[in-house]
Amino acid sequence: MSDRTSDSSYPGERIGLPQNGRGSIARLGRRAGALAIDWACAVVISIAFFAYDSLATLIVFAIVQMLFIPTIGGSPGHRLVGLRVMQVNGAWTGLWRPIVRTILLVLVIPAVIWDPDQRGLHDKAAGTVLVRA
Repeated sequence: MSDRTSDSSYPGERIGLPQNGRGSIARLGRRAGALAIDWACAVVISIAFFAYDSLATLIVFAIVQMLFIPTIGGSPGHRLVGLRVMQVNGAWTGLWRPIVRTILLVLVIPAVIWDPDQRGLHDKAAGTVLVRA
C-alpha cells in the first residue's frame, strides 16, 4: 500500500499544479527574495515613522501582507519576484484568508513547516498556495 506523498513526483502535483512555469509551486529562492523585500520595506517604514521599533516593523509587515494579497494577488515582494498567492483551486483569496495566513506567518513556525507540496502550515490553514505568476 502506498501513501499519496510517494505518488507525486514534484511539489504541487497532488493539488493539480504544473511542475514548472506559470502556476507552479514557488521555490525557496523566490520565497526568500520576496520575504527579504517585504521585510526591508517594513524596516524602512519603521525607521522613518517609528524610530525603528521592532514591534512597529512587524505590524507594518503584517499590514502590507493583509492589504496587498487580496488586492494585487501578493505582497509587493511576491509580485516583484514573480509570485502570487491564490486559493488552492485557483480562485481569489478573498479577505479572510490573507488575515489568517499573515497571523500564522508572523508566528514564523507555521511558515517553516512544509508539506510535500512545499506549502507552509500558514498556507494550508488559509487554503492558499504561493505560485509562480
